[in-house]
Amino acid sequence: VELVESGGGLVQAGGSLRLSCAASAGAITIGAMGWYRQTPGNERELVATMSATGTTHYAESVKGRFTISRDNAKKTVYLQMDSLKPDDTAAYYCNIDRMETSTGPLYDFWGQGTQVTVSS
Repeated sequence: VELVESGGGLVQAGGSLRLSCAASAGAITIGAMGWYRQTPGNERELVATMSATGTTHYAESVKGRFTISRDNAKKTVYLQMDSLKPDDTAAYYCNIDRMETSTGPLYDFWGQGTQVTVSS
């Protein structure tokens, strides 16, 4: 099982990007999905999460600018990022808190990360 992230890149301040994270076919059922970000020398911080039933939670710094969504049939979570600021520059990581696979449950599963750079 793996998580494949895409959508990162370089954008000017005020612009938009959409990140995607898809779980491979080995994932049978998926719990909460979320996005975290990390800058060099700092700890990874929560950006947004969405439960299996659709409950969302956002970091204060991104409320009103970022939107998390998921497509359970595609086993994919998205992060729409609008009104981007230079402070949003970071490596963004997808996370699944729990998923069932054919070989048993997996917990706290991470993607490989995708870089987002916002220029001023």
